[in-house]
Amino acid sequence: MNAVPARRMGVWHWLAVSVALALGACSSFEKPKPTPLEPLSPKIAGKQVWRQSLGKPLSGMSVAVLGDRFMLASEDGRITSLDIGTGAVRSQVSVGAALSAGVGSDGRHAAVVTQNNELVVVDGEREVWRTRLNSRVVTAPLVAGERVFIQAVDRSIVAFDVFDGRRLWTVGRSGEALSLAQPGVLLAYRNTLLVGLGARMLALDPLTGALRADSTFAAPRGTNEVERLADLVGPAARSGEVVCARAFQIAVTCLNAERNAVLWSRPQGGFEGLAIDAEFVAGADATDRISVWRRASGDVVWTSERLRYRGLTAPLSVGSTLVFGDSEGWLHVLSHDRGEPLLRLPTDGSAIVAPLVRSGLTMLAVTRSGNVFAFRPE
Repeated sequence: MNAVPARRMGVWHWLAVSVALALGACSSFEKPKPTPLEPLSPKIAGKQVWRQSLGKPLSGMSVAVLGDRFMLASEDGRITSLDIGTGAVRSQVSVGAALSAGVGSDGRHAAVVTQNNELVVVDGEREVWRTRLNSRVVTAPLVAGERVFIQAVDRSIVAFDVFDGRRLWTVGRSGEALSLAQPGVLLAYRNTLLVGLGARMLALDPLTGALRADSTFAAPRGTNEVERLADLVGPAARSGEVVCARAFQIAVTCLNAERNAVLWSRPQGGFEGLAIDAEFVAGADATDRISVWRRASGDVVWTSERLRYRGLTAPLSVGSTLVFGDSEGWLHVLSHDRGEPLLRLPTDGSAIVAPLVRSGLTMLAVTRSGNVFAFRPE
């Protein structure tokens, strides 16, 4: 069965659709209004340092952080490398087709997937190969260890040789009839490939695809296939040997990737990624209620409803602060230990559509209008 789209449609829309299907009739349903922003006297300083235009951003896009560059891909097929310090375009190449996923890069090779299901790999400003895939892809490719790893919407995994495009191995998905059409979990931990497959985290040998470990992150529940959707959604969060991920609308779970042992799991409905640092794990539920847990134990440190229904992004951990983007283009900087609002930064008034990233002290946000904003503390 085809995947079910779920990217940022919100739990209220999801529930409305479910109710309409259950009753076999349509009814009006009003999404809750965003919580009004409280007056805020900044307690720390920060400012916009540059702005660039990207073009129409990908749905579920990702940003690669590569030394002194940010790399992004626009829906029309352009891969752009921006100088972290100034925002100047360092390189740009077009693959000549609209994209469904991207971009992943190891600093030399970059990979994207087109809407025609073609995986395209470029070296600098030169295309080196492309190959057709068997399934749609919305998760950014992972380029590492001279390989390109692809996670399809059906959550199957395929590995290719980065230099010549040879297909090296495939790991399929079986069991669940549905999967989410939103970015999943695909990341490297030392010499292991970590992959979300349904509600499980698989540890694979990146050379052969052989299974090294299989950890359950959530127990699917419900009476039908839609209610039982529990795919792990990206971005996952990693700090040292601890990797945390969200099972769609069910739980937040943390794993010791060195020992392949689940550390803790806490119920929280939601569909955006997480943030992690040496002490805390943070995320927002489907109504944008924010929770922060202790990384070691999973104990709740604080919760906040100040930003409910504001369409929050996955958070970003920056020093002693936690940053969320919202659907009106604001960046909200909160204290990590108490959730106290510290600073609010504007963009262009359109939604923040990509997970926030940073390099050193420079933080990057991408808006639905296709603008890229870089901020730094003062």
